[in-house]
Amino acid sequence: MDSLLTDGFVFWHWWVLGFALLVAEILTPGTFFMWVGFAAFVTGIAAWAFPGMSWAAEIVSFALLSLVSVGLWFRFKPLTRNDAEDNGLNQRGRHTIGRELTLVSDIENGIGQARLDDSVWRVAGPTLKAGTRVRVTGCDGATLQVEAIAHHGVEHAH
Repeated sequence: MDSLLTDGFVFWHWWVLGFALLVAEILTPGTFFMWVGFAAFVTGIAAWAFPGMSWAAEIVSFALLSLVSVGLWFRFKPLTRNDAEDNGLNQRGRHTIGRELTLVSDIENGIGQARLDDSVWRVAGPTLKAGTRVRVTGCDGATLQVEAIAHHGVEHAH
C-alpha cells in the first residue's frame, strides 16, 4: 500500500478497477457503475500515455471523469416512463376497455359475470340480466367495469 502512495498507480490498476466496476454493473440494477468504470478505463489510458503522472493527478482525473461521465449520462439518458405512471403492466383487464361482452349471470348488487373470449370475468355495473350485451368501461384489479350497450336508443336489458 505504501508503494501505491509513493509510486502511484500503475495504468493497469485503473483497468482492473474499471473491469470490477463493469462487473458490479452487471450484478446491480441501473447503469451508474458502468460510467464510473469507463472513467477508470480512461484514467488508465491517461496513466499509460503519460507515465510520469502523479497518483494525485490520477485520482483527480478519475474523480473529474466520473463526475463528467455520470453527469452526461443523466443529461442524455433516454426519457423513461415515470414508475408511478399507469402503464398497464400486469393489468390484463386494462386491455379489455371498449370490448363488448355478454353477461353470463345477472348483475345483482353491482356484481356479475361476463364471458370474454374463453374465460369468465367478474364484472361490476348496473343491475342487468344474463344475456345482456355490455361494454367494458374500466377495470379495477380483476373486476371489469361495464355498462349496457344501447341499441337504437333503448338499453338491451331483459
